[in-house]
Amino acid sequence: MDKQIAKRAAFIVFAVAAAYFFIILLKSGTLGKALFLGSRKEAPEYVLSYADNQPEDYPTVQGARKFAELVQEKTSGRIKINVFAGGEMGSENEVVEQLQYGGLDFARVSVMILAEIKPKFNVLQLPYLYRDEKHMWKVLDGEIGEEFKDDLKESDLVALSWYDAGARHFYNSSRPIKCVEDMKKMRIRVANSDMMSAMVEALGARAVPMAYSEVYAALETSAIDGAENNWPSYETMGHYEVAKYITLDAHTRIPEMQVASKATWEKLSDADRKIITACAEESARYERRLWEIREENVRQRLIKAGCIVTELSSSEQVRFRAAVMTVYQMYCSEYIDVVNRIAQIR
Repeated sequence: MDKQIAKRAAFIVFAVAAAYFFIILLKSGTLGKALFLGSRKEAPEYVLSYADNQPEDYPTVQGARKFAELVQEKTSGRIKINVFAGGEMGSENEVVEQLQYGGLDFARVSVMILAEIKPKFNVLQLPYLYRDEKHMWKVLDGEIGEEFKDDLKESDLVALSWYDAGARHFYNSSRPIKCVEDMKKMRIRVANSDMMSAMVEALGARAVPMAYSEVYAALETSAIDGAENNWPSYETMGHYEVAKYITLDAHTRIPEMQVASKATWEKLSDADRKIITACAEESARYERRLWEIREENVRQRLIKAGCIVTELSSSEQVRFRAAVMTVYQMYCSEYIDVVNRIAQIR
């Protein structure tokens, strides 16, 4: 009997002590925090946006998603980046404007668009600027590429990395283009770009500015003879169905760039900036591999589909480049020193 009374007394003392401790935790807020944090994951410190106008399966969008994944991983979830593809955030021009005033945080943008706000970028669009793909990456991943990145700072943009967009080639519905003379009087669709028009005219053809969406019908009805673009676009838009002759002249290799809003960049710590830059560079290497694989796969598919591929001889490559030298003077005369430095890189 005495033992039972002792046990009950001990239990009562323990219960009172536990209740007292529970009340202390509630008053201090410690228990509430513990229960709250245990029931959910830590919310990100930053939720940022990223825009790309290409469809989901495009290499640049896949690169963007890799970038977002890497940033979230390297910051232990503190920074989350939502990728908006398919032009959901507007045209590339609209995206750049939003970046400049801080309405967007990151984007993938063509050098064509950047040249509109920074004319020096026209250098990177010059026809036959690079000897080959390897030459281009030596330029962009080296000192000259870093100089171009630095030039964007004055435009409220921060350059992060270079993305691939392949080489652009001429294709048409009439005949193989084997020499400069074969270009004569051909009606070639170009984007709404004075430089592209000047290049086509310098090669003896007639430049026809036209919306991208109208090209297929124009080729099908012979309103134009040909157009120019990279392998994936040649396939995606179905142009190979109505223009089976493609000449691999690689007249331009226009890269793309991952950029950040300066307004966003200034909110981040130095440590986070380093992480984001490293992740951007890693995603660029990933995107370039994807582009290379996709380009080769498309090439093989379209050859099987009946496309006729022509590769220019070395002597004709020299003639094509010589024909467009007037374009260099027209659009980049004040940057000829940069052009010469690019040519000297081996």
